[in-house]
Amino acid sequence: MRTTRSPGSVRRRAALASALAGAVLLGGCGAEVEPDAGTSGKVTVERCGEPVPYTIPKRAVAYEGGSADKLFSLGLTEHVHGYVMPPANPPVSESPWASEYARVKMLSDDLLNKEVVVEARADLVVAGWNSGFKDERGITPEILDKLGVQSFMHTESCFNYPRYPEKVTPFEALYTDLRRLGRIFRVEDRADEVVDGLKQRVEAVRAQAPKGDPVPVFLYDSGTDQPFTAGSQVPPTDIIGTAGGRNVFAGLEQRWTQVNWEAVAEAQPEVIMILDYGDQPARKKIEFLRKSPHTKELPAVRKNNFFVLDYNEGISGPRNVDGLEKFATYLRTLDR
Repeated sequence: MRTTRSPGSVRRRAALASALAGAVLLGGCGAEVEPDAGTSGKVTVERCGEPVPYTIPKRAVAYEGGSADKLFSLGLTEHVHGYVMPPANPPVSESPWASEYARVKMLSDDLLNKEVVVEARADLVVAGWNSGFKDERGITPEILDKLGVQSFMHTESCFNYPRYPEKVTPFEALYTDLRRLGRIFRVEDRADEVVDGLKQRVEAVRAQAPKGDPVPVFLYDSGTDQPFTAGSQVPPTDIIGTAGGRNVFAGLEQRWTQVNWEAVAEAQPEVIMILDYGDQPARKKIEFLRKSPHTKELPAVRKNNFFVLDYNEGISGPRNVDGLEKFATYLRTLDR
């Protein structure tokens, strides 16, 4: 997914209602963090495939909604100093954790950088590889290590991490992150509770998935000359598959990746999932697909089978399950 980034107020109200329902399960009172473990006050947790010692953070900085949501869902607001939210991310007021965002600082509305982290006196930065952390922007776990700033990377993004790669399915990566963060902050019981709740919701969707051949689904992220889409290693693929669909590009061992329109046409998707950005709204993408000679005759376009996935339901975070439930409801009512 690019680091720069639905139609209708009815859809937004429905999305927020679903997210708030999930928040009842995931939110709740702040977690009570246990005292530091052992005489050193450190616990070793994997950062991608690398064992790293952590002390309990008190001034965490989160990049994008997925990072902040993971911390808030574990009841760790008191340990979050602030967040960095690029233009792609929808307003935090739409989050089921809006009240938690209001209690911490917005540090920047641009991309993550070292200067913001240093100025915030952060003792932990939570982000993904090649999105928040990036060699080209001079902010990596190794650079922060040298500055004495702890860092945590989303397991889903570890697929691309060159030093200590790690590959798991996207939903399993979400569960792994929550458990690892639970260990770093010494709230393992809370993490287990949150993960169990998410798993129950996922399995409830799986049990209700339509029978028969999975519906072919194309995720449209962005791009006009060539489309940007989801490969096997990002949450929308698990959302689509669990709900009873099939990501037509799930065979690509990639995260967010570029394909060509010929491959999209050959796949003949019956549904197009639109990723809705703050700076690239779904409405404009749907207008393009309806007019483009590459896509206007696709089954999904002719039947008006568009499903809008909120940005924070598509990147790794607890809102993935909100997106799953909404997409599953959509598929169950789809006339094939």
